[in-house]
Amino acid sequence: MTATLDRLESTIAARRGADPESSYVAKLNARGMPKIAQKLGEEAVETVIAAMRGDKAELTGEAADLLFHLMVLLGASGVPIADVMAELDRREGVSGIAEKNSRPKD
Repeated sequence: MTATLDRLESTIAARRGADPESSYVAKLNARGMPKIAQKLGEEAVETVIAAMRGDKAELTGEAADLLFHLMVLLGASGVPIADVMAELDRREGVSGIAEKNSRPKD
């Protein structure tokens, strides 16, 4: 799985500076973080709807769209997928409740 995400990250990075008329990634980046975040939110909602419908094929497609748009957002933010994977590794074996309680309180 990590190899797929690594390849996707590289492809997104390569397309970020392309012509927005020929690259969806470049078009999103040209429109800025608000548009990238909006698209991620839309894909998250579509993923939830697909899950609620119980359609595994639809859910698979929407989940792929969600991951893609998350990767675009991470790239635009300068956060490598390796950092996200390292955070997941750090949390492995830790109760979700314990992990949440360990976060600094605002």
